[in-house]
Amino acid sequence: MDAPIGHFDHAAPAPDRLDELTAPVADAIRGWSGSIPADQIVYVDTDPEWADTAVFVEHYGRELLEQSANCVVVAGKRGGETQLAACVVLSTTRVDVNGVVRRQLGARKASFASMDVATGETGMEYGGITPVGLPADWAVLVDARVVELPYVLVGSGRRRGKLLVPGKAFAELPGAVVIEGLGG
Repeated sequence: MDAPIGHFDHAAPAPDRLDELTAPVADAIRGWSGSIPADQIVYVDTDPEWADTAVFVEHYGRELLEQSANCVVVAGKRGGETQLAACVVLSTTRVDVNGVVRRQLGARKASFASMDVATGETGMEYGGITPVGLPADWAVLVDARVVELPYVLVGSGRRRGKLLVPGKAFAELPGAVVIEGLGG
């Protein structure tokens, strides 16, 4: 199978590669329901040594720089309570944690979650966290520009491998809220 974006040696429908995914991501693909069929989500094998963005796009396709998204875990705090959420923004932008995220979560203070919290709560590897398969009670804040792309490269839950996901599918993830200007 040819990948819909990028230049990858190995690409396959994600439901055919569940063994390459972490348990929460595999479970989410297995139980996928939405207007985009699960087999349109593509798993591509990538070398973790080429994970740095500049090296990655040089190896797998320069066009991926404009078609990649980052998923970061944030913590909103208010009155002793902490709420975890994920933010999905284009890799060429930064999450507006202190403005848009803080307001969306109704938090007094918002910050990036620590690596231990992010990996422990998601069951995913640091550097590979993806919005597919996050805890069901989390908000998944998605920049509107991500949803507009035909396909978006995101993590697979592991440092090895990525998912190519139709942009519209991000709006259908559990807990998804599409927000203009989330990434600045």
